[in-house]
Amino acid sequence: MAGLIAAVVGGIVAGSIGGSVLQVSGPAAGLTVVVAGLIDDFGWQMTCVITICAGGLQILFGVMKVARAALGVAPVVVHAMLAGIGVTIVLQQIHVLMGGSSRSSAWENIEALPSGVLHHELHEVIVGGLVIAILLLWPKLPPKVRLIPGALVAIVVATAVAEAAELDGVDRIELSANFFHAIGLPSLPPTVPGGEPWVDEMGEIALGVLTVALIASVESLLSAVGIDKLHKGPRTNFDREMIGQGSANVVSGLLGGLPVTGVIVRSSTNVAAGARSRMSAVLHGVWILLFASLFTELVELIPKSALAGLLIVIGFQLVKLAHIKLAWRTGNFAVYAITIVCVVFLNLLEGVAIGLGVAILILLTRVVRAPIEAKPYGGEESKHWRIDIDGTLSFLLLPRLTKVLSEMPPGSYVRLTLNADYIDEAVSEAISDWRTAHEATGGVVAIVETTPAKLHHAHTTRPRRHYLPRSIGPISWPSRDVSWPPRDSGDRDDADASILDGVNEYHRSGRGELYPRLAELTDSTRPHAVFLTCSDARIMPDVITASGPGDLYVVRNVGNLVPTDPADQSVDAALDVAFNQLGVTSVVVCGHSSCAAMTALLRDGTDQATTATSHWLEHAQDSLAAYRDHHPARGSAEFDGLSEADQLSIVNVAIQMERLTRNPILAPAKASGALKVFGMFFDISTAHVYEVNQNGIVRPAETASTL
Repeated sequence: MAGLIAAVVGGIVAGSIGGSVLQVSGPAAGLTVVVAGLIDDFGWQMTCVITICAGGLQILFGVMKVARAALGVAPVVVHAMLAGIGVTIVLQQIHVLMGGSSRSSAWENIEALPSGVLHHELHEVIVGGLVIAILLLWPKLPPKVRLIPGALVAIVVATAVAEAAELDGVDRIELSANFFHAIGLPSLPPTVPGGEPWVDEMGEIALGVLTVALIASVESLLSAVGIDKLHKGPRTNFDREMIGQGSANVVSGLLGGLPVTGVIVRSSTNVAAGARSRMSAVLHGVWILLFASLFTELVELIPKSALAGLLIVIGFQLVKLAHIKLAWRTGNFAVYAITIVCVVFLNLLEGVAIGLGVAILILLTRVVRAPIEAKPYGGEESKHWRIDIDGTLSFLLLPRLTKVLSEMPPGSYVRLTLNADYIDEAVSEAISDWRTAHEATGGVVAIVETTPAKLHHAHTTRPRRHYLPRSIGPISWPSRDVSWPPRDSGDRDDADASILDGVNEYHRSGRGELYPRLAELTDSTRPHAVFLTCSDARIMPDVITASGPGDLYVVRNVGNLVPTDPADQSVDAALDVAFNQLGVTSVVVCGHSSCAAMTALLRDGTDQATTATSHWLEHAQDSLAAYRDHHPARGSAEFDGLSEADQLSIVNVAIQMERLTRNPILAPAKASGALKVFGMFFDISTAHVYEVNQNGIVRPAETASTL
């Protein structure tokens, strides 16, 4: 009856206050040995006082916000915990299903299994089997029928069949006393069972309070973590759950009930029945109260084998094949298997603790044994090597890492690929030192970093590096605000030093990555498009199109113009090579903001050419005239709030696109329908690239083609 009190209080109080919406609380097997020992040592009344004090300590845990530490349990351990509980349930309840009784340990249940099978009670098996059959068939029925919980239907049907068939030999539930008569406020006895005053046992009593609080807290939090894995509803607020569990223990102790914890079996049954809100847990307590006080005769009609059949199905459902496959695929099957065995043959808390310890040990092993693979390519005698390193790169890896690096032949080309989730300073410095020494032998080192964890993040003595698109690989160059590498100015001025230092940095960081890619293009190249753009140094065609070596045939001139004067063959020569020799069928005209050429064109207008620039810009007079005549592309640009020079730049792109479509060199491609002409505008202030057509900047919803 003390257990029923704890079940009612756990359902109503913890269900109302707790932070786990679908967790159901009540008396738990995990505290059985502890509570039995407390009753033996201090008596029942003092045990209730200990339960009250333990609940107060749990509330303190919740207020201190330490409960979220439960999330530190590895998911594979939680999955194995659920599976272990499922196996334990099946081993216990299969004996009840066959008309016997469950043993006190999993090993005893296994040993008694052959005898139970040979001496089973057929009528018990029929009743329990009927429940199992209904539960297995219920999910296949129409949704409207499944609105009624299958577990409820199965128990009702099995009970009705047992009654209709007059199976008097079926073992049924027994309630030995009236629920309300069992409720009573605890009192402090003058002495404990040994005869000593309880005051003299304060140390032992305090230890009992701490033991109950810790075990109840850990078991409740582990159950909450496990239940979160079984549903897609709101996640647990662990601190609030701790306060709810503590409140339930205070009330249960005051009413004469057992300690309360979150119970994985009740909770998983709740989820399997289709629970959606915390009212499911509250009603769990309400129904127990009603059946234990008002409907005891009805409860005593239920066959134990029917409940055993229900629990066996729940137990099997806790062992999920998807979790086993995941553990195998991620290399955590050993953790999964060890945790299950320990939960089944020891207990929940010891099993989880051992599983967590094994998971931590395997993690440390993986850190020390992070995969390092070094192999030559191009033949055993080749001086081209590839080293692949995966995982967590910490100082624990240094002995193996430095050994592999030291085995690289002097003067060889080494491609070092880092697929790391973490790199500490020790590894960064070791790689940096080896790289310097290897390049001193005439070798080349290309470092490819495929994850956000970078060497330069750990190695803080070096400046921030800049990265080009993944298609090119990481290449760093000196920034004007840093001095890396140290400059030896000698007789050079700053400009010379900057360029030559950049070349040196390229040989250190870029050449090794770029070399094998360019080696494939030595004899031929197949660019995708001609990219006609301005000579402005701020435009980076490869970067803004995420292109790699050999992808673009780049043509630059002031103002990205296509001359129409037959005497000027500068652009025509490039188009001839690209379209007639290389087979390119696409051409892109890219203008940009803050273009000095467009600004000069607006300023000088139609003045007679007096300089090389103004003479060249005579090729842009059509663009200026179209701009002043309110070309459609200008209207779009005005809408975007751009300056006059930027508006002219967009109109100029549209005009150059028209010229390209009329270019005689492109006539064959145009006639075959293969010619594609695109326009682009690069806004330097926002680093945004816009598509441009004859109507100006293309809005995202209007984009009809992909550059």
